[in-house]
Amino acid sequence: MRLYAAVASNGFRRYATYRVATAAGVFTNTVFGFIMAYTYIALWDERPQLGGYDQSQALTYVWLGQALLMTCAMMGGGFEDELMERIRTGDVAIDLYRPADLQSWWLAADLGRAAFHFLGRGIVPMVLGGLAFDLALPASPVVWLAFLVAVVLGTVVSFAVRFLVALSAFWLLDGAGAVQLMMLAGMFFSGLYLPLNVFPGALGEVAMVLPWSALLQVPADIFLGRSAGWDVLEGYAFQAGWAVALLAAGRLLQAAATRRVVVQGG
Repeated sequence: MRLYAAVASNGFRRYATYRVATAAGVFTNTVFGFIMAYTYIALWDERPQLGGYDQSQALTYVWLGQALLMTCAMMGGGFEDELMERIRTGDVAIDLYRPADLQSWWLAADLGRAAFHFLGRGIVPMVLGGLAFDLALPASPVVWLAFLVAVVLGTVVSFAVRFLVALSAFWLLDGAGAVQLMMLAGMFFSGLYLPLNVFPGALGEVAMVLPWSALLQVPADIFLGRSAGWDVLEGYAFQAGWAVALLAAGRLLQAAATRRVVVQGG
């Protein structure tokens, strides 16, 4: 455990060194948040209580999305590009010789990355959004704690999805297509653009049970008080279930890949 804690710490420090990129990211998240917020205002003026949210809750949802965009890597941008490149060049063979599990190593590093993005890119846009709009912030510290637990679980689900995509490089000469599909699915089915309970009919029902809903929709519902008591535990169970299933799938795919390692390009 000390090894993986050190890996997570190194992941945090690695992203903390890119201060200009972080500042640019905060600016981008804030600008995009204002664009989305005014779009939501226009939409909720026409459809009050859309999806069961009042306007204040809808605006809070917007800024939660910006806070968690990089934390839960809804658009990718974590370890997957680096791992795919190491697979392509054959450097992954060095990783497999380490006295550490490949999946656990990258999970620890990604949790460190997520922690930095939550603190470095998530809090400031949320604060600025709170200064500009009337947001529905929880009054109870218990709700804040429950929200943070959901964010951690959502980050693990996100990692598990991206790990599966990264391992596809063992079979694909170019994993860019798989990454693009993952990015599109992450943006749409996480609820980044619209809450999933706004989606019509069967589309909404399907979207709610896909793993990407664990990244934003579940934490947001806890934060906004739409999930309370047993509903919070059900949300955790949903996130944990997808995390276990996807991590297990990644473990099986990793075992299959390492049995037939084909070094592409090296």
